[in-house]
Amino acid sequence: MHPSIQAFFDPATNTVSYIVHDPATKKAAIIDPVLDFSPRNGRITTTSAAALLAAATDQGLDIIYLLETHAHADHLSSAHHLREVTGAPVIIGAKITQVQAIFGPLFEADDVTYDGAAFDRLVEDGDTLPLGDLTINVLHTPGHTPACVTYVIGDAAFVGDTMFMPDYGTARADFPGGSAQSLYQSTRKILGLPLETRIFVGHDYLPDGRTEFAWESTVADQRAHNVHVHDGISEGEFIAKRMARDKTLDAPMLILPSLQVNIRAGGLPPATPGGHVYLRLPINAL
Repeated sequence: MHPSIQAFFDPATNTVSYIVHDPATKKAAIIDPVLDFSPRNGRITTTSAAALLAAATDQGLDIIYLLETHAHADHLSSAHHLREVTGAPVIIGAKITQVQAIFGPLFEADDVTYDGAAFDRLVEDGDTLPLGDLTINVLHTPGHTPACVTYVIGDAAFVGDTMFMPDYGTARADFPGGSAQSLYQSTRKILGLPLETRIFVGHDYLPDGRTEFAWESTVADQRAHNVHVHDGISEGEFIAKRMARDKTLDAPMLILPSLQVNIRAGGLPPATPGGHVYLRLPINAL
């Protein structure tokens, strides 16, 4: 089965969001939507979400799912806003409870329960969801975070941050709850899909030698050319390379605002008695 896929690239965060739909029934899912946030002045807008909604409306699509591949550390999610507009449920991997338990205390987010209740459905490895005449198959692909999942829809796999384009490699594994060993095993699970499976990544960062952003490859491309996990790379080699690289990386620019929103399924913290909403920036906490 061949779903119809539209990609929406956000240059501010290098994030790719997707609308995936069944051409026969027009049933659609939005994957990893972005909430626009300016760290300079704390302003939030829904411009990116509006573009997704406009594209869906133009094609007569019925958005029935809002799919998160994980709790993102590099952009805020607009899932909560889109849920309010469309009524579609927000879905994420069941291990989000572990992520909430790690980061809820960091932000003293007393409104967040560590049971995934902010989301509408938690999915496990092997779960399926109907998308018209198509089926969404869930693969648990941890390593970047404990909760990462890949959504396989027909001949397409949406891998979030687990893997990037072949010339960039894989996600970092040094966040709390991350594991380079788990990440390697997750990449092998993805690369065990049929060779013609299309791989759609959650971000693209231009490596040296490439000047145009890209977000689609295939299992065959990844197995032949991924700079971190191409065929022949052992688990030990990958772990050593991944851990060495992670030690050189700074925290993502939006990690603190992103995580406290994304553990709430894209919702903002509750307003103060004065009616203000604040995002917290804990000092020397990471």
